[in-house]
Amino acid sequence: MIHLILLSGGSGTRLWPLSNETRSKQFLKVLRDENNNHISMVQRVFSQIEKVNADLDITIATAVSQALSIEQQIKGDYSLVLEPERRDTAPAIMLSCAHLLYKQNVCREDTVIVMPIDTFADRTYYNKISTLDSFVQDKTYQLVLLGVKPTYPSAKYGYIVPKDTKEDIYPVSCFVEKPSEEDAQELISKGALWNCGVFAFKLGYITDILSKYIDSKSYEDVYNNYNQLPKISFDYEVVEKAKSVAVIPYKGTWKDLGTWNTLTEEMQESISGRVVIDDKTCTNTHVVNETGMPLVVSGIQDSVVVATHDGILVCSKEQSSNLKDLISKAAETRPMYEKRRWGEYRVIDYSVYLDGRKSLTKELILKPDCQLSYQKHTHRSEVWTIVSGEGLFVLDGKVEKVFPGYVANILQGSLHALKATTELHLIEVQLGDKLEERDIERFGNYWDNNQ
Repeated sequence: MIHLILLSGGSGTRLWPLSNETRSKQFLKVLRDENNNHISMVQRVFSQIEKVNADLDITIATAVSQALSIEQQIKGDYSLVLEPERRDTAPAIMLSCAHLLYKQNVCREDTVIVMPIDTFADRTYYNKISTLDSFVQDKTYQLVLLGVKPTYPSAKYGYIVPKDTKEDIYPVSCFVEKPSEEDAQELISKGALWNCGVFAFKLGYITDILSKYIDSKSYEDVYNNYNQLPKISFDYEVVEKAKSVAVIPYKGTWKDLGTWNTLTEEMQESISGRVVIDDKTCTNTHVVNETGMPLVVSGIQDSVVVATHDGILVCSKEQSSNLKDLISKAAETRPMYEKRRWGEYRVIDYSVYLDGRKSLTKELILKPDCQLSYQKHTHRSEVWTIVSGEGLFVLDGKVEKVFPGYVANILQGSLHALKATTELHLIEVQLGDKLEERDIERFGNYWDNNQ
């Protein structure tokens, strides 16, 4: 059996404001399948993996914030490994390998292949899985990589430089990270390949590296000591330190849909949402509007216009890969909309006052029989107003029925939770000097423990 680890990590900041920390790019349903149905990058990858002629076992490594999206979009058999905190790809892969070893009882000699979960490639890319496995089991190399034959000298990708290109597998000479276009052209003339983040190895190879940082006897040992692992990419921590590395070339469709210029190439619709566009003066322009408000676009060429509750972007496609620094300044606040297991919320207002205090107003919708966890906050108080529906509210152990017009004052440090009997709508006003999502200490689900 081949053990496939799919990494679902980044939030796709270059696709802001459509993509953010809680709604990552790989879950956006902007692509189409063979039946013309809307699908996400993740769903497209899984549909291709299902067609691979090999005995595969799949593990997905991701953050807690992405777990619900994965469970909603991906059906079938797979293991889910949730990182206790984000520490880059090396720790994520090590944690997944620990899960394979201790939880799934995988043999140390079995092949493990790591792939990004959001790659846009054709079927032949995934058919390389069996080829990677055969070269790993050949025992000639500690690591076997997959490299994409470049179609142009890109400064956005890392390059794998081979020693020679005479056989089906190339021994690696060195790695070059994001060279200039001029240097990239020189590398390509030497047979260099794009590094697409695909790594193959025997399980024991990585668990031996893991043991240098954590003396583990169980998966829990690794999970509980996760912060002892170096916060570094797998390329730097493992690949570039390996004594014997080889690469298999892949020539076919491969794209990183992480910027608006590459994503729009694969979007069948150029307009989404409430949009009026002047076709006479707009060419090669994509417009996405999620706000529900009317959006008019005129006189813009080769650009993207995106409006969501998190912000508005107007940018030429050519410059869309250079947005990261600008977005980091604009997107300092939390996401304005998020779906959760219990329902959803939308941020209505965020204000800062002269004395430094802040307020955040949210509308929350709880699904019937769902509940917010029993929790408390250190830096903020809250006022909840029930506007629709019925349910139960608990404050420091005292339970009351709630109904439209019910108001709850929740002081800092008070334990509280809410359960919906019917669909429940409430307005939450947070007050304090630090209004952050991580200012929350959870104590499980109150009504699960106090039936």
